[in-house]
Amino acid sequence: MRPSEAADLRRDNCQLPESGWGELLLRGSRPEVGSGWTDDGASYEARTLKRRARKTTRPVPIPPALVALLRQHLDRFGTADDGRLFRAANGGRVRSTEYTEIWKRARGRGLAQQDAASPLAEVPYSLRHAGVSGWIKAGVDPVEVARRAGHSPAVLWRFYAKVLRGQQHQANALIDAHLDAGSA
Repeated sequence: MRPSEAADLRRDNCQLPESGWGELLLRGSRPEVGSGWTDDGASYEARTLKRRARKTTRPVPIPPALVALLRQHLDRFGTADDGRLFRAANGGRVRSTEYTEIWKRARGRGLAQQDAASPLAEVPYSLRHAGVSGWIKAGVDPVEVARRAGHSPAVLWRFYAKVLRGQQHQANALIDAHLDAGSA
């Protein structure tokens, strides 16, 4: 999810089974825009999904590990009054300055000193990029990767195709297997 989509994630958007894969049905976005840019003075704005028609949804399958984490989060913290999963202590939107500060501390604790000093995973959005890149590298159909990420295939290839560099041996093996199957 994009950070603005996570900010709008509500309990009724989540299918979190006891075991197995779940699904998030993304319906909206709450990007942080600054109070000077909104009609009501709020620091965020309720919007549709990025580059989507109004009322369009985006179903995103989620693996069992994320299902378990979200179930634990709900058990421990519940939801905001409007059903949002993630909220600040006062019930409002978690501001980007808050989650960025937490991210910096987590990077410092989770990465080796040399990696923490590098641009590796420098911002929280890096998690989204790493997830999409990982799906491509794992061999997930690019059209499915684009759908899950909320991209067009053209955007996917423009920004993520570089993760496939160095895959000549894997490509050769796939082509060999295809050619061998055709001669049988």
